[in-house]
Amino acid sequence: MFKWKKYGNIFNPTAIENRPWMKEFAQAPSTLIMDDVVRVYFSCRPAPDERGNYVSLSAYADFNKLNLSELVNVCERPLLELGPLGSFDEYGAYFTSVIRRDSDIVAYYVGYTRCESVPFTINIGGAVSTDGGHTFTRLGPGPILSCTVNEPFFLTVPRVKKFGQRYYMWYSAGRRWVQTDRKPEPVYHIRMATSLDGVHWHKENRDLIPRIIGENECQACPDVFYHDNSYHMFFSYRAHENYYGAEGGYRIGYAWSPDLLNWTRADERAGLDRSESGWDSEMVSFPHVFNLDGDVYMLYLGNQMGRYGFGLAQLVSYDD
Repeated sequence: MFKWKKYGNIFNPTAIENRPWMKEFAQAPSTLIMDDVVRVYFSCRPAPDERGNYVSLSAYADFNKLNLSELVNVCERPLLELGPLGSFDEYGAYFTSVIRRDSDIVAYYVGYTRCESVPFTINIGGAVSTDGGHTFTRLGPGPILSCTVNEPFFLTVPRVKKFGQRYYMWYSAGRRWVQTDRKPEPVYHIRMATSLDGVHWHKENRDLIPRIIGENECQACPDVFYHDNSYHMFFSYRAHENYYGAEGGYRIGYAWSPDLLNWTRADERAGLDRSESGWDSEMVSFPHVFNLDGDVYMLYLGNQMGRYGFGLAQLVSYDD
């Protein structure tokens, strides 16, 4: 059982001035530990267009390494421009995982484009930084991981870690679209790919985590870390409809594995749930777990899927 101490909402994009491209949302936080700060990369959005359509962009915010609730700096411009006409990232290019690879820093991002019969399709892109994570350049004009015959609809929210000499990517694959009274809604489950160089990937082509609220359960943003001789995965799950509030909204699930391939789900051990009131009283989602000077922390989203940013929690205790 994990026990977490919450520190509240530490970053709210709606309170950041002079950045109209960062009007709201701070989704899929991912950290990079620097000399004096902890840099958090995330996805943000400008105001929607006249049709109510959003685009998503990448950004970072720096926090005092000695006081993670203290915001030090916010980047001045998006880290990647949207892709050109017809590209896989024409309407969204937002980081979900950032890691060091030798002397470079590699970001894995979600690129999406709009469709006609359903709202979108999504593939996974890559970008590299050679200046310490301040600016990034695409690895190429296309995705590094894309839809296939076994994963035909979309791939989203990759989280990448390196264990030993191998890179592991956990991501969500769209399994189908379901027509609801409101609109078509996606169903997606957690899968995994591996790589020796962080660019060329081999898919496992199977779902990793069993469902507990039916076959249309949606699973997203799996984040894995090693602790006390086991691998631990925190992830988000929700209903496929009526998920904009408390009823079917995101919760944080948990699974453990001895080998990164076979996972046992045990949500009751996650230890982090909604608050009784406030910014995370309706939902909690998109967890990211990181280690800082021997302490374990989690960043996560609150109500409305991160419209008002992310919060921080610290691991207080863990009982196997």
